[in-house]
Amino acid sequence: MSNTYYQKTMKVFELKGTARKELGKKASKAERNSENIPCVLYGGESNTHFTATTSDLRKLIYSPEVYVIDLDVDGKKTKAILKDLQFHPVSDNVLHIDFLEISEKKPVVVELPVKLTGLAKGVKAGGKLSLETRKLKVKGIYTQLPENIIIDVTSLGLGKTIQVNKIAVEGLEIMNAKNAVVAQVKLTRAARGAAAKQA
Repeated sequence: MSNTYYQKTMKVFELKGTARKELGKKASKAERNSENIPCVLYGGESNTHFTATTSDLRKLIYSPEVYVIDLDVDGKKTKAILKDLQFHPVSDNVLHIDFLEISEKKPVVVELPVKLTGLAKGVKAGGKLSLETRKLKVKGIYTQLPENIIIDVTSLGLGKTIQVNKIAVEGLEIMNAKNAVVAQVKLTRAARGAAAKQA
């Protein structure tokens, strides 16, 4: 089992929204022209249609972090995660955002960033460390979700890999294929040359 650990829980992002009175393409276009982005919150008793300002959402969208969102729509407060983003195919502007309501009773599926720590044995021998899977899809209760998954690569040798089946994070189920490679130390020309000389 590789040394997988985490310290910090997911960061919290506070977002204020305004309930939408009118739905449909025309109303959505008008909202976007007013620097607002149409959003939907799923997972509750009924779906909540609302808008949030582009400037508020920019900090959430263009960040490598994964957040628990404290959502406040006209005073109604909910905890949520970002579920889906729709971008304009030409301008790349955000057209629409889906959020998912979360609770301590129901597990959610999210993608968490992978971070590597330690100096791999194989790198000392002249190899090159490569992060092959930048995010892992995990399932768990949101209060147990870490900010990222940190993998200690210190014992990773030259030409060796760390696969999903070697990673364990307490309280979480990793959904990626068990044989998917997360990190590896690749042989470089210099390392091959050194190995040939030793042979």
